[in-house]
Amino acid sequence: MPPVKTAALLAFLALLLPRVSLAQDPPPNLEAVPAPPPIPAGVSEEDFQPEVTIKKRGEETVEEFRVHGKLYMVKVTPAHGVPYYLVDRKGDGVFERETAEHKLSVPMWVIKSW
Repeated sequence: MPPVKTAALLAFLALLLPRVSLAQDPPPNLEAVPAPPPIPAGVSEEDFQPEVTIKKRGEETVEEFRVHGKLYMVKVTPAHGVPYYLVDRKGDGVFERETAEHKLSVPMWVIKSW
């Protein structure tokens, strides 16, 4: 082999060697995940489940999602075309259309309501 190719091969192996040795290290001592806290009194699993109402309008299907009676999302499945969502992001009753190019949806959980 020419000296340039040999040097390049040695340099490549020198860079690769630390990565291989790191991949073979045993994992550190792992601890068990603690049990989740108990569900507070007065709260049931049903409080976390949305109420879904499905309406048929001809060949179009509209699904309404509610939590505690408040509408927060609507899924519209047209007879021809791609389904889309209308989402109330701020809880103020203004719905925004969510399309394929706008897929970022920040998690929206109700921690406490008064």
